[in-house]
Amino acid sequence: MSNKLLEVMNLVTQFYNHGQSYPVVDHVSFSVAEGEVFGIVGESGCGKSVTAKSVMRLISYPPAKIIGGEVLFDGVDLLQLSEQQMRHIRGNDIAMIFQEPMTSLNPVYTCGNQIEEALMLHQGMSRAESRAKAIEMLSLVGIPLPEKRVDSYPHELSGGMRQRVMIAMALSCQPKLLIADEPTTALDPTIQAQILELISNLQKKRNMSVIFITHDLGVVAETCDRVMVMYAGKVVEQADVKTLFNNPAHPYTQGLMRAVPRLNAKRERLFTIEGIVPHLANLPEGCAFAPRCPQAGDMCRQMRPVLEEVGEGHYVSCFAARKGVAENV
Repeated sequence: MSNKLLEVMNLVTQFYNHGQSYPVVDHVSFSVAEGEVFGIVGESGCGKSVTAKSVMRLISYPPAKIIGGEVLFDGVDLLQLSEQQMRHIRGNDIAMIFQEPMTSLNPVYTCGNQIEEALMLHQGMSRAESRAKAIEMLSLVGIPLPEKRVDSYPHELSGGMRQRVMIAMALSCQPKLLIADEPTTALDPTIQAQILELISNLQKKRNMSVIFITHDLGVVAETCDRVMVMYAGKVVEQADVKTLFNNPAHPYTQGLMRAVPRLNAKRERLFTIEGIVPHLANLPEGCAFAPRCPQAGDMCRQMRPVLEEVGEGHYVSCFAARKGVAENV
């Protein structure tokens, strides 16, 4: 891929608990081009958010530690930078929108104060300049009466308004990369649609790269260019959105697709993937998905597959999927 803004290679992040360690992010690799929207999907606990926080160097030890890999941003390995250098990049070149704005915004400072702080720190603005810019950003993200809301505290705003404040804060320094970690999870469907449309419009307007973390395949289909599917800390499939939705190769991806409710479906029980995600401290010997996989064979239960290309830009980590591709050729 040309014009790579972010390139993550063999990233490994481990958690430590009672003397035991286990990988929450296990040799994850992907890249994001300039102006691209890249989706990361999977069940809760698969490692999506830890991957994003590892990129941002927001992993604290204990309980977690990045132990391997490279995270190249504009050609610079973020894992080799000092904490002071990372503080200059966070919020300035790379910004993040977190899942729950009520716990991400400081309750004792006004929304305006929290936007202004980033502008003064990273852009060197004066108090007056940063306040004017904060009002401009609140207006940009669709908050009514921004001159008044700039002095509001987070608890005085609705969930949708707080999420808009988070977006305004994240975009205030015009970052090159925005990481949106399930930004619509706590919102009702109408507000979800508004937030997604807002992020999409701002991304196109600024030609900004976006990493969209979600478990909602509808969001992925609507907003992303390429997508990576994670399971138990590993990448199991990666492709452009059209390929993934038209030809999902991994049984886990196929299961996720089948589990999406459809308005025109017959009255029948909603499909579910049997079983539960294995605990990362007690993974099976072979493929982590094998105990839940309807296509698993002896090889799947004994060996761990690696990510391999099965089509142009289409990567899958599955023995059964590769066999199926070979048979169809």
